[in-house]
Amino acid sequence: MIAIPTEGKLGLEEKVAEHFGRCKTYTLFDEKNGKIKVLDNKSEHKGGFGMPPEFIKNIGADILICRDIGPRAIALCKDLGIDVYVANSQTVKEAIEFWKNGKIKRADPKDSCKVHS
Repeated sequence: MIAIPTEGKLGLEEKVAEHFGRCKTYTLFDEKNGKIKVLDNKSEHKGGFGMPPEFIKNIGADILICRDIGPRAIALCKDLGIDVYVANSQTVKEAIEFWKNGKIKRADPKDSCKVHS
């Protein structure tokens, strides 16, 4: 399952959030059946419990595609078995197309958001 941090609930047409931990929603893409599901971000950054990587792991995602992510989040995702990729995609549809076509880069700490270092 792929998790993409998003700004709302428009599914494939939704805008990808600038930073994954503080997004409003996560749009999930099930690679097996192509289904899309949107969940509110209920991690501690949005008044819930658990760090964002723990939240997406608990909802069944093992891949994260985002635009920006901090170095600690990259490390925690790695510890949880979540593969993190960064792409300058504007919409969920574009992020999934980048993924399918191999036009996406595995996140590295040097790619991390400098604001959240």
